[in-house]
Amino acid sequence: MATIKTYSQKPTEVSREWILIDAASAPLGRVATEIAKYLTGKYKPTFTPHTDGGDYVVVINAKNTVVTGNKETDKIYYHHSGFPGGIKDATLAEIREKYPERLIEMAVKGMLPKNKLASERMNRLRVFAGEAHTHEAQKPKKVEVK
Repeated sequence: MATIKTYSQKPTEVSREWILIDAASAPLGRVATEIAKYLTGKYKPTFTPHTDGGDYVVVINAKNTVVTGNKETDKIYYHHSGFPGGIKDATLAEIREKYPERLIEMAVKGMLPKNKLASERMNRLRVFAGEAHTHEAQKPKKVEVK
């Protein structure tokens, strides 16, 4: 009787695609989970947890991100400078006004596994505030977020 072996993808066997996602098509959390799925490569049959087999993801319309409820004014993001009394806060509306790309980046970073591959995966995420992006030459495949 033949033994069946588990397939383990090698880093040299990884093939990456370019994916285009419109952030204005669904709520922020739903868009972030789709992006995380493509960055990790979990939708591929060759998925291997210890190998980074994900795709490049281009996100457009970050400034038009949809949020539900009162999150626009009630959701607060905190960060600390490392110095005593150095805690800063900003509402979702303030961040959207100054740095709309960071909303998507922070949401996706929170949904990726916390391991050595996370920074490499985040480097493959390209977020743009408006409709225009600089990756037309890669011919990204448009993906609908439901």
